[in-house]
Amino acid sequence: MQDKSAPEEFDVVIVGRGPVGATLANLLGLCGVRTLVLEREARTYHLPRAVHFDDECMRVFQTVGLADAILPRIILSPGMLFLDANGRMLLDWSRPQTLTPMGWNLSYRFHQPDLEDVLIGGLARWPHVTLRSRCDVFALDQDETGVRVRYEDLSNGKLTEVRAGYVIGCDGARSLVRRFIGSGMDDLGFHERWLVIDVMLKRDRDDLGDYSLQHCDPRRPATYVRGTGMRRRWEITVLPDEDSQEVAQPAKVWELLSRWITPDDAEIERAVVYTFHSVIAQQWRNGRLLLAGDSAHQTPPFLGQGMCAGIRDAANLAWKLGAIIRDGAAPDLLDTYQSERLPHVREFIELAIRLGGVINTKAIEAGLAAGEARENAPVKLEVKKPLLGPGLALGDQPLAGHLAPQFLLKDGRRSDDRVGYSHVLLVETTAMFSSRCASSQVGLDILTGDDAEGVGRWLREHGIAAALVRPDRYVLGTARNDAELDRLITAITPPTHVPSAA
Repeated sequence: MQDKSAPEEFDVVIVGRGPVGATLANLLGLCGVRTLVLEREARTYHLPRAVHFDDECMRVFQTVGLADAILPRIILSPGMLFLDANGRMLLDWSRPQTLTPMGWNLSYRFHQPDLEDVLIGGLARWPHVTLRSRCDVFALDQDETGVRVRYEDLSNGKLTEVRAGYVIGCDGARSLVRRFIGSGMDDLGFHERWLVIDVMLKRDRDDLGDYSLQHCDPRRPATYVRGTGMRRRWEITVLPDEDSQEVAQPAKVWELLSRWITPDDAEIERAVVYTFHSVIAQQWRNGRLLLAGDSAHQTPPFLGQGMCAGIRDAANLAWKLGAIIRDGAAPDLLDTYQSERLPHVREFIELAIRLGGVINTKAIEAGLAAGEARENAPVKLEVKKPLLGPGLALGDQPLAGHLAPQFLLKDGRRSDDRVGYSHVLLVETTAMFSSRCASSQVGLDILTGDDAEGVGRWLREHGIAAALVRPDRYVLGTARNDAELDRLITAITPPTHVPSAA
């Protein structure tokens, strides 16, 4: 029965409560944005899915105040090795075990239900963020003032509608929001069936190792991943003539695993065939409807960047929504979301496809060319994070579109903990730009070499006097003199008119 009462109103409705939706909701909570999260399922999916995130993601989790809760549930990853059919190393993608300029380690392994529990639990801190489970969205109707969101409460069959300023689809590969946007998908050409097997070891098997291993065997490529605790994963190629259901039957699964483990060693948690895709939505925004995460892009898993890309989407999008809803910024600020994020995610997907060519042995040389050849040693791979695409970053300035480092404050804290999810101006000394101290009137924090030793050194290293860093930690622009600094401050000064309630 339809509820005839006046619909509730929210600034943002997020469809989907996975890691990307929950991270976005926490960031919007930080921004003071009235947010509703609608999730079809009753509870967190209990089996593993994503298993890796990087230093940039951990920095986002730090921003929302949940890094300390996540740390006990994760392990460091030493990296990934690519081996040929004879066990000879083709490609060495080891990760350093020291902290990166982001202030965290380069590679972490995790159990997705554990991460989701922390992210969802974090929503309780925000009185203006509401989570509703077992709510199936079926219609989105937008007009000039907002979006009518209609959904069914699956617990009782009741149909409900709410009003939202914006709707963000974090609802996965089969996204309903993407259908309402009307976006097609650009196909980057990689589609392969793989059997994903998650097991719980019954006893220690240290010989399996901590490295992820890519077995680049033309007969049957396979991947091994060390998970948290006793969790281990294998991903094994399904051959063209094999039936997806038959290959996932226990007898066949144990046959495929026999070169590594037996039923005496482990219990199978699940075995399911996935088709790994490489696609990007052509349109991430239509008016007040937007996409983030798997609804906008899907990648083969060989870089471990699938969920990471969605977390970056959330970090890019949330502060822009906050600026529009809270500070009265123009809605066309959202035009910079896809233009910045799409080239970044496309570069990662294309590299994942190249590495897939090494693993499936169809394009080994082309894939190895992504690394650095060494004499009498395997090719060494170091992945540099892509730059933002064109958008807000002032591209004619040094470092614009690059990630800014996180500094260690003299009181021992990380600098992001002081800055929060806000813009920050990095300068060597406050006195250098004393006439700009009014910048604090636009809510701009200033971090100097007096606060953290590394600031001045980093600025001098790059030949700049100041850098303006966005809330998502990317450099908006840099300044070599007073005139260029004025330009930076103007770029984030909010309009003088009172923001609307939308």
